[in-house]
Amino acid sequence: MHDVAPDEERAAHDKVDRMEYHVRKLQKEVGAHGNRPPQEERICMQSAGFWRTIILSSLGKTLFPYSQYIRRLNLGNLEELLTDSNFPARISENFFQGELAQFDNGLGVLDTINRIGEAITKQTPLLEELTGKIRGRELFQWIRRLPRLTHLKLCLGEALLNHACCINRYCPSFERLDLWDWDYRSVNLNREVLPLDFNLAAFLNLLRPQSLESFGAFNNHYVGTNSFQALSASHGKSLVELRLNNLPSLTIQELWLLKDCTNLVSLSLAGRALCVIPVQIFHWGALLKTVAWLKECKKLRILSVTNMLSAHALTAPILLENDIHLISLEYQGGDGFPESEMFYKALPNCTSLQYLDLKEDNEMKEEEADRVVESLSKLVNLTDLCLGEESYLLTDRQVARLARSLPKLKNWSTDGYELTDAIWSPLASLRSLRRVHLGVYSNFTAYGMLDFLEKLGPGNKGLVITVMYEDPDNSGFSLRVQELIREEIAKKVEGSFCPGRTTELDSDDITIEFDSDESESESDQTL
Repeated sequence: MHDVAPDEERAAHDKVDRMEYHVRKLQKEVGAHGNRPPQEERICMQSAGFWRTIILSSLGKTLFPYSQYIRRLNLGNLEELLTDSNFPARISENFFQGELAQFDNGLGVLDTINRIGEAITKQTPLLEELTGKIRGRELFQWIRRLPRLTHLKLCLGEALLNHACCINRYCPSFERLDLWDWDYRSVNLNREVLPLDFNLAAFLNLLRPQSLESFGAFNNHYVGTNSFQALSASHGKSLVELRLNNLPSLTIQELWLLKDCTNLVSLSLAGRALCVIPVQIFHWGALLKTVAWLKECKKLRILSVTNMLSAHALTAPILLENDIHLISLEYQGGDGFPESEMFYKALPNCTSLQYLDLKEDNEMKEEEADRVVESLSKLVNLTDLCLGEESYLLTDRQVARLARSLPKLKNWSTDGYELTDAIWSPLASLRSLRRVHLGVYSNFTAYGMLDFLEKLGPGNKGLVITVMYEDPDNSGFSLRVQELIREEIAKKVEGSFCPGRTTELDSDDITIEFDSDESESESDQTL
C-alpha cells in the first residue's frame, strides 16, 4: 500500500471528470450493437460497462487510474447486476472477457464479487465507505489496506468476528457501522449455545471506546440485551445516530438498556411486521424506563417510530419535553385513534418540526381527522408534510385549513375524500410549494387546475403536481387536457404534472397506473 501525494489528490477532480467522459464513451460502445435493446437491458449494459472500467483500472489496464479516486465502493450494486434477470448471457460473456476472465471461476456470485473486491481494494487508498456481502477472510485483508475507512455496510455481520482490533489498528477514523444480518452463534466451554448477539456485543466492546458515532441494524434477530449494553457502555457518549429496524416484541422491551446513549441526534425504531407489541402488554416498568431514557436525549432532532402499536406511548412524552426540539418526525400509529389521541394532543407542543410523516393503520373518521388537523395547524414551521396511505381522508375544508395555517410548506402529500377545485385557491397561497401529491379520491377539473397555475409565483419554481383520480374516463383529464396542463405548468414555473388513476383489481388490491411516461432519473454512479 502506498500514500497518495497531496498534489496527486488535488488533481483528482480533473481526472475524475476525464474518467466520467471515458466511462460514458465505453458505455456507448457496450450498447452499440444491432437494434436498440429494452430499457432494462440498456441500464444493465451501462452498469456493466461502468463496473468493467473500474475493475480494469484496478488491474492497471486503463489510461487513467480511476480506482485511485474511489471514496465509496458498493459491491452490493455489482451483486445486483450479476444476478439481475435482465443481465443476459451475452452481456455476461462480454463482461468477463479478457482480463476479467480470471474472476469468472464458476463458484458463484458471492465468490466472484469478493474476488473482484480484492482486486479493487488494492488500488483504493482514498476509500472511506465499503458496502456489500463481504466474507470475513476478505474483510480482514481489505481493512489492512484502507487507512481512510470510516463506514462499513455489511450484509454478513459475522464477517466482523475477531476483526475489531484490526479495525482499531488500521482504520483510525472508523466511526459508522450498518449490519443487515448475523447468522453465526458461538458456544462456551460447556458447549452451550450463546445468545445470538453475544459476538456483536464482543465486537462493539473491543472497538476503540467511544469511537462509534452511527450504528444501524436492519434485521434485528441478532441484537438484544448484550449488544444494547455494549452500545451503551462502550459508545454511549459518542453515538449520535441509531437505527434499529425489524425489532421483535421482546427486544422492544429491552430498549431501555440503551440508557447511556443520551447524545443521540437521530433515532429510528421500527417493529417487526406482524410482531408489534401493544402498550397493554408492554411491561410498564420497561416502558417507563424507555421513556425516561428518551427524555434524556436532549440533542435529539430526528425521530422515527414505526410499525409499533406502542408508538404513541413512546413518542408523546418526548413531544411534551420543552428542551427537546425535534425538526423531523416519522410516526406510525397502530392502535387506532382513541389510543393514539394522546400523541396528537402532544404534537402542537413541538413547534420546531419541519418534516412530519404520519401514518395510521386504521382510517380515521371525519371528526377524528378534524382533531388531527387542529393539531397540525399549530406546527407553523412545517416545510414537509406527508399524511400517508389513506390514513387521513381529508375534505376540502380540512385541506384549506392546513394550507392557511402552514405557510412554509414546500412538499405536501395527502389523500382526500371527494376533493374538489375548492382546494386550489388555498394551495395557491403557499408561496414556497414545490411538490404536491393528492389522492386517491380526488376529482378535479382542468379549469380549476389552470386557474391555480395562473396564481403561482417565483417561489413555486419547479413545482411537481401528482393527482390521482378514480374515473379513467374523466373528461377533465383527457390526454389533450393533460398536455395543456403540462405545457402551462412548464411555462409558468418550469414544473411538471403527473396525473394517474387508481384501478380496482379486487377488494384487497389497488394499483396505480400513470398516464404519462415516468421520467428517467439519473442513475447513481457511486460504486
